[in-house]
Amino acid sequence: MASIQRFRSSPSTSPSHTSPIMFSRRVFSAVAGQALRPQSNPILSSRFAPLQKSFLSTETRSAIDKAVGSAPVVLFMKGTPETPQCGFSRASIQILGLQGVNPQKFTAFNVLEDEELRSGIKEYSDWPTVPQLYVEKEFVGGTDIMMSMHQDGSLAKLLEEKGVLVPAEE
Repeated sequence: MASIQRFRSSPSTSPSHTSPIMFSRRVFSAVAGQALRPQSNPILSSRFAPLQKSFLSTETRSAIDKAVGSAPVVLFMKGTPETPQCGFSRASIQILGLQGVNPQKFTAFNVLEDEELRSGIKEYSDWPTVPQLYVEKEFVGGTDIMMSMHQDGSLAKLLEEKGVLVPAEE
């Protein structure tokens, strides 16, 4: 991975149009019940444990470390803040915009431009999806976590404590 593309921008607040998929209660219960049952065999799990080593190269890890530390607020996303390429990335940008993140303290990286970054960031954070938010080099979470924190006020508190919001006009 030669370099990671970075985009500086203010988070967008344009509306997003996503339609949730609805499941019947019965189907959801059946699927959820099956998902909660243990599926692993302890003998096989220990036998294959050596195969679960990190596939993240030293070069990629170093590049991601540098990217995560490049600004106080870093978002790895699909697309750019101006043109998000998925609804979750758009929602993440909107949440940061609603929170009032200072554009001077924010940067975004488009994982669609580099397959090594796209797969590497997932292993780096041990989080299976993109977008991913980092504040002061600490992994916060994906869109679902951001939304939950936005709704309960903990994201606003975190961002204020870290001093990454646009200063209030006096």
